[in-house]
Amino acid sequence: MLRIRSLRLAATAAVVSSILTGGVFAAEGVLVVEPKEIEDVKAVYATVQAADVIAARARIAGTVATLSVDEGSEVKGGEVIAVVGDPKLALQVEALDAAIKALKSEVANAQLDFDRTRQLFDRGTVAKARLDQVATALDVAANNLKAKEAERSVVTQQMTEGEVLAPGHGRVLSVPVTTGSVVMPGETIASIATNSYLLRLELPERHARFIEVGEKVLIGKRGLARGDGSLVQGELIKVYPELQNGRVVADARVEGLGDYFVGERALVWIAAGKRKSVVVPVEYTFTRYGIDYVRVAGEGGGATDVVVQLGHPHMLGEQAEVEVLAGVKPGDHLIKP
Repeated sequence: MLRIRSLRLAATAAVVSSILTGGVFAAEGVLVVEPKEIEDVKAVYATVQAADVIAARARIAGTVATLSVDEGSEVKGGEVIAVVGDPKLALQVEALDAAIKALKSEVANAQLDFDRTRQLFDRGTVAKARLDQVATALDVAANNLKAKEAERSVVTQQMTEGEVLAPGHGRVLSVPVTTGSVVMPGETIASIATNSYLLRLELPERHARFIEVGEKVLIGKRGLARGDGSLVQGELIKVYPELQNGRVVADARVEGLGDYFVGERALVWIAAGKRKSVVVPVEYTFTRYGIDYVRVAGEGGGATDVVVQLGHPHMLGEQAEVEVLAGVKPGDHLIKP
């Protein structure tokens, strides 16, 4: 047993001695701790906002006859969400139908009168002035009929415009009317948030010089905490040039916010400058009984498990790393557990 242990100690010492200063002995999983420049990540609160809030409006005055949506409903562009009815339009259509029927009779009589007068003119019985007079009467009656038919088409189109259509895909935020409500043209029937959501960040004024468009942000999948540690990456797409109440306002685009409520708060991690710190790959750390450890190689061989305090995780390329706040110092040699 003593011999085996001596061989193990000797192998460990050989590995440690083969480490170059500032390098990593990847084959044996030994890492030299060196401070590196990292982004100083800060946690801030953000609010989920719809990129666009559009209003579905009534196009005619009348009474809301049917209403097929409520707060939270999903709608598609062009979908009928309400019908506004105006009883006066139906009465106008009936009146116009009666007027059109009367005008058709007048046109028929004017046509008969013109045909008779034409025959008499051909026989030389009546003068040309009489023929022109009945022809003009026929044209007037026909044009009056066309005018009434066009007026009826206008009223029919107004009845069709009683259907309130969703202007785009999204989720209904508010419905300020109910069935039976009297509405005027242009009045809002429902407010719809498009399916494109943004994170609205409000940062302290001191962060104004650090943030810029294109900067990456991290957000938990849901809620105000890290949860299981899985984070979703987003990107700043707009930084507003005006401070509001001493805060910088910025918008970030993050995929997968469709199941969030508009106005829901989320905890976001954003870079606020750079600083030097000790960062090691996550695989070099392990947890035992709720305490975080790293394995440090000794000078004369062997290894010691050292308690460390871990900070925020970092992503450098494809490798997940974590900040070590205390427990190790530059120059220590870490061994994969």
